[in-house]
Amino acid sequence: MSTTDAVTFWDGLHAARPAAIDPQPNARLTETITSLPPGDALDLGCGDGGDALWLAGQGWHVTAADISAVAVERLAVLARSRGLGDRVITVRHDLHKSFPQGGFDLICAHYLHTPFDLDRATVLRSAARALRLGGRLLVVDHGSAAPWSWNQDPDVRYPSPREVAAGIDLDPATWTVERADTPRRIATGPGGRTAEITDHVLLIRRTA
Repeated sequence: MSTTDAVTFWDGLHAARPAAIDPQPNARLTETITSLPPGDALDLGCGDGGDALWLAGQGWHVTAADISAVAVERLAVLARSRGLGDRVITVRHDLHKSFPQGGFDLICAHYLHTPFDLDRATVLRSAARALRLGGRLLVVDHGSAAPWSWNQDPDVRYPSPREVAAGIDLDPATWTVERADTPRRIATGPGGRTAEITDHVLLIRRTA
C-alpha cells in the first residue's frame, strides 16, 4: 500500500472522531517515567497527544510526531490552549520515509502498529541511536486486541518484548534492556467501554 493510502487512512481515522478535549497518557508511560528528571522527549505516533501533553506538564520538552496532519494540528491547538505551546513541537512524519532530527533523553513509541508497510525494526533502531547517553526508549505494543481496535484479525501474532529487542539488534555494549514484560490492565475505549488487555513493554537505555 502506498504512502498516500496510509496518510488517507490515518487522517480519516482521526477526522472521523471528535477532537479529544482531555486525552490521557498511557499507563505504561506514567508508571515508567515519573521518577526520571525532565529533558527532551520524542513521542512517535503521538495520536491524540495524551502522552505528549502529560510529559510537557511534567516539565519535558516534547517533539510529537505523527503521520496524520489532522492529529498533529489538533495536538498543537490543544497544547497552546493549555499554555504548553512552548514545550510541545508537533511534526508530521511518515516513519516509513523519514525520522525526526535531534537527540533525546526519552523516546516513546506506544502501539506503533499499522496496516501499511513500516519497517518497525529500522524505525526503532533509529530511535535508539537518537538517544543521548543515559536516555531511554520505551516501546509499548499490543499483546492482545481490544474489542474496539481497528485490527480484529484473529490470526495476528504479537511479538514478545524480547523478540522486538532481538529484531532491533542493538549492541549490548551500548544499549541495555531494562524491562521486557507483558503486564495486563483494564483499558477504557469509546463510550466508556472497558476490557482487559495485555501490553508488551520494552524499555531500553543507552549506556555508552
